[in-house]
Amino acid sequence: MSRSKSSKQWLKEHFDDAYVKRSQEEGYRSRASYKLLEIQGKDKLIKTGMTVVDLGAAPGGWSQVASEIVGDDGRVIASDILPMDSLAGVEFVRGDFTEQAVFDVLQNKLPDDGADLVMSDMAPNMSGMRDIDQPRAMYLAELALDMARSILKPGAYLLVKTFQGEGFEVFQGELKQSFKSVKSRKPKASRARSREIYLLAAGFSGES
Repeated sequence: MSRSKSSKQWLKEHFDDAYVKRSQEEGYRSRASYKLLEIQGKDKLIKTGMTVVDLGAAPGGWSQVASEIVGDDGRVIASDILPMDSLAGVEFVRGDFTEQAVFDVLQNKLPDDGADLVMSDMAPNMSGMRDIDQPRAMYLAELALDMARSILKPGAYLLVKTFQGEGFEVFQGELKQSFKSVKSRKPKASRARSREIYLLAAGFSGES
């Protein structure tokens, strides 16, 4: 089957991408690793010894970065409905974390006082139709927030991908109800044409 013009264009853009080339050269699983590395460089949100939960983790770019930083005294627990090749220092739970059985497995891996950071780089399969894609994207952000409220320890962090558009400001308001501060981040590794923006919520109140 021949590829469409748009598919060929995406493939060319992908393989010409400087961050894709860097990830291949430096051994990271995806270009997304550099988004987290840039946010980490600015905000220092991941620290040695932390317990980090990575939602929608496959193929593992964010988990890989987090594992390197938390070190042997920390833990990274990754989850996705897709399979993910094993990573040193990362515990992987395959399944939908909104299902009780999967949630229970994740929760049982956490320390009694909860996680220090929940991070989510989840995005829907984009149709190219904003009226469809935007609600799907914000729904995934809402799921990450619900999960964070369930498993974070007081004072902890949530880093979540969102998309500018309908529902974005409402979601920001929801974050502010549960966290002391909310900052927006647009890493250089995020493609300029993309509406994605990351929200870093700090100082979890311990209340949902």
